[in-house]
Amino acid sequence: VQLQASGGGAVQAGGSLRLSCAASLRPFSHHAMGWFRQAPGEGREFVAAISGSADISRYADSVKGRFTISRDSPKNAIYLQMNNLKPEDTAVYYCAAQWTSSTRIVLTTPGYKYWGQGTLVTVSS
Repeated sequence: VQLQASGGGAVQAGGSLRLSCAASLRPFSHHAMGWFRQAPGEGREFVAAISGSADISRYADSVKGRFTISRDSPKNAIYLQMNNLKPEDTAVYYCAAQWTSSTRIVLTTPGYKYWGQGTLVTVSS
């Protein structure tokens, strides 16, 4: 299983980025997917998650209304659209996957078995 995250970069506060995660998972619809982030000196924290069926999603309070998670089943990929970025969003962002029922969602770090390598997002003020 491979998860390849991309799309990170450096932006100014108020800007936008779209992260992508390409996954070699079969069947893709039976994997809950999530995004987590880890700032320097901090632990890994939950950002957003989406069910295999794509009809259930959840967000951390800190990103609600600014970030949107989505998935594209034909492309075996998930995305994280990040708008109105803030300096406190600076972190390495990781995508994660867990085999489960298509209607389940996973919100915790221990709940995911597969992890991507991370992509760095830097937001300057």
